[in-house]
Amino acid sequence: MSLWKEPVKDSATPIGDFMNAAPAPAAKPSAVPSVSDPQRRAAQAPHDAKESLIASDVTIEGKIEGTGHVRIAGRLKGDVNVEGNVTIEPGAHVAGQVGAATVVVSGEVNGNITAGARIELLEGGVITGDVKAAVFTVAAGARMRGNAEFGWGDKGPGAK
Repeated sequence: MSLWKEPVKDSATPIGDFMNAAPAPAAKPSAVPSVSDPQRRAAQAPHDAKESLIASDVTIEGKIEGTGHVRIAGRLKGDVNVEGNVTIEPGAHVAGQVGAATVVVSGEVNGNITAGARIELLEGGVITGDVKAAVFTVAAGARMRGNAEFGWGDKGPGAK
């Protein structure tokens, strides 16, 4: 809304023509990647997806699923399974499984983490559970109790 009057500039399509325009052709249905397939999820992670935030003073009990990114600064009791990235901020606590393209842990996770691309355990971060990713980075001052499987990609153990 403007506070002054200006003439409206001509647009390419007059407003009345939108009603008479032919509908756009329907998009072909595409195969939706399985959220349980971390390699495909990493390759198709939406880099420009919206990010959802669980604030530091919020506690949630339930499951988070979707295609966007999730940033957790509060407490979550339940699983996170997204095609985007998951960031667990310092002071955050997650009790459940985490699956995403990339997972960055500065807080605390009590559960297994599976990432299609990478897992970063930053200084002060704590993981109690198993991790599986193509790349696993651990900073000095981080703690982990569990098993780690990384660097195999699609080949699996023993493959050349």
